[in-house]
Amino acid sequence: MFESRTNGVSWLAVFLGNPGPRYEMTRHNAGFLASEALAKDKGLSINKARFHALTAAAELGGEKVLLMKPQTYMNLSGEAVAEAAKFYKIPPERVIVVSDEIALPIGKLRVRAKGSAGGHNGLKSIIACLGSEQFPRVRIGVGAPPHPDYDMADWVLSVFKNQDAEDIQKAAARAAQAVECYIRNGAERTMNLYNG
Repeated sequence: MFESRTNGVSWLAVFLGNPGPRYEMTRHNAGFLASEALAKDKGLSINKARFHALTAAAELGGEKVLLMKPQTYMNLSGEAVAEAAKFYKIPPERVIVVSDEIALPIGKLRVRAKGSAGGHNGLKSIIACLGSEQFPRVRIGVGAPPHPDYDMADWVLSVFKNQDAEDIQKAAARAAQAVECYIRNGAERTMNLYNG
């Protein structure tokens, strides 16, 4: 019951994607790419299995943060998030979620303090399981399908190639920095620095 006091996890940073090699470098896994950039920057591995996720504890922005890569597949991401949030008694305002965003060009970021799922199944699941839209998110632009008839599932599960692959790696690294900035400085400063 007092665990959250003793181990001091005060934030969850959740990076969305699908587990397994067949999903690596797909648009839907932009969140996982950000987690890898963050892990590399901090010299840690996000590999401890807990809460249906791969996790690691890290200090970000002066806070102790549980980094999470849910292993439930995208549409059930909320199950992992809600389990960890309940265990550590973390309110939604301290659950920061990193996901892909088709409404943004590749490489653009959008930071928000709260909001709707915008059609994103991972965010939908988290909203449903937390019972709240009041959690911050960092959305990484992965580009829109090339034409309106394109199957959306095929698009988000397609792999980044060539220049897009380079651009998404840079964006993932910036998204990881935005997570730390948000925890340290709050919504307004982070939006000013990273949006656009």
